[in-house]
Amino acid sequence: MSQATTFDAKAVTVTVGGVYLTGFADSMVEIEKDEDNWEVKVGAQGDTVRTKVNNPLGTISVTLLQTSPQVAYLDRLANTGELVPISVINAGPPKESVTVTEAFIKKPAPRAYGNEAEDREYEFQCMDIRFD
Repeated sequence: MSQATTFDAKAVTVTVGGVYLTGFADSMVEIEKDEDNWEVKVGAQGDTVRTKVNNPLGTISVTLLQTSPQVAYLDRLANTGELVPISVINAGPPKESVTVTEAFIKKPAPRAYGNEAEDREYEFQCMDIRFD
């Protein structure tokens, strides 16, 4: 018999440079390594070689509402290029975490103004992403 589980977005926390982010949009955070961990090469006679890829780079995209109190902080980081640590923790289930000791925001978030509040998406280049 299958067991139902519940995801609670409030169990996910994101800290950037020691600052807790709040005011997330529907799509809170997306995390991805920039390359696969392994590559495979096949020779002319079918011999195979597996190679470990040691690239530690990754990308974290954070989407906030334009009214989030941390928008000004992230805009400042984008403009200065400051390197900051990032932590993303899902208290579960499943319990998961992603840590980065050095990351920077690639560019300020695009801005749009209209008849409703818009999202602000910030893309971090992570220098040493780690999935736990």
